[in-house]
Amino acid sequence: MANNKLGQQTFIFQTRPEILGTGSVVGVKEGKGPLSKTFDVVLEDDMFGEKTWEMAESKMLSESINIAMRKAGKNQDQIDAILSGDLLNQLMSSSFSVKDFSVPFLGIYGACSTMAESILLGCVLVDGGYADAVVAASSSHYSTAERQFRMPLEHGNQRPPSAQWTATASGSVVIGRSQNPHFCCTYGTVGKIVDTGMTDANQMGAAMAPAALDTIYRHLLDTGREWSYYDLILTGDLGHIGKRILIDMAKNLGIDFSPAYDDCGVLLYDEEQDVHSGGSGCGCSASVFAGHIYKSMLGGALKKVLLVSTGALLSTTSSQQGESIPGIAHAVAIEAMQ
Repeated sequence: MANNKLGQQTFIFQTRPEILGTGSVVGVKEGKGPLSKTFDVVLEDDMFGEKTWEMAESKMLSESINIAMRKAGKNQDQIDAILSGDLLNQLMSSSFSVKDFSVPFLGIYGACSTMAESILLGCVLVDGGYADAVVAASSSHYSTAERQFRMPLEHGNQRPPSAQWTATASGSVVIGRSQNPHFCCTYGTVGKIVDTGMTDANQMGAAMAPAALDTIYRHLLDTGREWSYYDLILTGDLGHIGKRILIDMAKNLGIDFSPAYDDCGVLLYDEEQDVHSGGSGCGCSASVFAGHIYKSMLGGALKKVLLVSTGALLSTTSSQQGESIPGIAHAVAIEAMQ
């Protein structure tokens, strides 16, 4: 019998692993958005002093990891593992970043759901006694994603209004234990793949919204909690269109959590920034949580947050072959203990 499992999909973190520190690094465009002051580093140039966009993304990830470890009072010898992922083939950004840390590495791919997935798995390692402290992280970069998934930037192809903007951003958290736990992870709900047959890669929010609702609904069912238990239910990358779809779908189930609900892709940019439907990318929920949300918790504005990072599990191959876009979402409950 699984002693640490609740219902069908939810893990109970019995020892309540704590978030000891966070780090957030964002690009130029993200630094001009409404959350600018909540990030640790805002780049002056999205190349970040590197020769390629890919190496710039790796450097951003390294920087956010170092910041999180410094805030947590940890050096790399005190970190048992780094769990990280990104959008690039073979997790290029994470691999080239973590190779310089000389720390055991677990590469994770959940598309834009990677941040919640890495936090969830990091909590499993700490809660199960397999690690004292781990780093959970993820990153994305507008130019690396465009190069891989869409057109070369030089083409200047027009984006439809439903398209989202891949965030140039990275976020990291250190998970461990302290003498006086403050913000702890209490539950983690592993999502199921939900495929509604969506094939339009410019409708990511619509592709991911059903998976987000499925995971949130399952989390509430497994834990016996009402949506109102949380000060904030935060999805990762649905953007404006996906957010509205999720709210409408939830109402069909008799759930109206819109007063306590928001989306990282909506929060990250102003509407005047020409990102169309909002933000996306592995770094979107990672940076918003590690920056704005965690600092809001430190300031007392939020005490109970359900982070639900969402991902579209397409690849360059599947899109070219006309396959549908399966969606996934993972959830982690982070709560103040004092």
